[in-house]
Amino acid sequence: MDLFAGIGGFRLAMQAIGGRCVFTSEWDKWAQQTYKANFGNLPFGDIRQEDVKAQIPSEFDVLCAGFPCQPFSIAGVSKKNSLGRDTGFLDKTQGTLFFDVAEIIRRHRPKAVFLENVKNLLSHDRGRTFKVIKTTLEDLNYVVHFKVMDGGAYTPQHRERIMIVCFDSSRYPKAQRFTFPELPEQKPRLRQILQDDVDDKYTISDKLWAYLQCYAEKHRQKGNGFGYGLADLDGITRTLSARYYKDGSEILIPQTGKNPRRLTPRECARLMGYPENYRIDAVSDTQMYRQLGNSVVVPLIAAVSKQMDDYLTQWETTC
Repeated sequence: MDLFAGIGGFRLAMQAIGGRCVFTSEWDKWAQQTYKANFGNLPFGDIRQEDVKAQIPSEFDVLCAGFPCQPFSIAGVSKKNSLGRDTGFLDKTQGTLFFDVAEIIRRHRPKAVFLENVKNLLSHDRGRTFKVIKTTLEDLNYVVHFKVMDGGAYTPQHRERIMIVCFDSSRYPKAQRFTFPELPEQKPRLRQILQDDVDDKYTISDKLWAYLQCYAEKHRQKGNGFGYGLADLDGITRTLSARYYKDGSEILIPQTGKNPRRLTPRECARLMGYPENYRIDAVSDTQMYRQLGNSVVVPLIAAVSKQMDDYLTQWETTC
């Protein structure tokens, strides 16, 4: 089952290794539209509501959840601090959603759990936030494995995320033996995912380009690295964020004889590892940028999922 499904990155990854999705929850109406356009069904809404929880099948093998990362991400924490808002578990709207996941795990006892979140989850609140998460899962009698992994091994984007994999220890008493997959050594290059003919609407204006250069120079003089990111076509990009729709400054593509341009939605989809037949036309460009910036790197999730499946299969065939 797929909680906080977004636009279905976890589902694509699991289906790639033979999985079948039996329940989906996503509360954002625009993400729901993209999800429906690609999978044919509209996800259930707010998982905190008991009427939604009542729709969950009594039995399923794996629970997947990329629970909202904004309460724990560096960007999210910085923004909320500046606005005087709570972060982490104190964020009443998003931070406590992990406990809804934990309650579903308690009720249904899946064989395995796969959670994904930002790297900053490990260090948030001096490590106390992650300790609560890990302890909660262990108290539910699950063996917890975690590792920070970079999606840049599969797509040309630096995107470090923590992978949390759990197994029901009553079923798999030797679950401590699970290991995460080794990442491929050969990294893809940015130019491999760029489109040949791109509409001029993605080229940034003279005014914005002048502002970005001025902003970057001010911060350079102060000795910090804030500013736009002019991408190396033979390298990888910065992390794509949900705010990319605003000005695209975190990842700009150099162009000969004109201002840099932002990535197109299709290029962003490729940057996240979505297949070419994945539909991105059900919503506006703005919404698509947001949705992809909040998504997972599909091939990385697929690699971890396959490792989980191999472990479960090996255990069940030897017992």
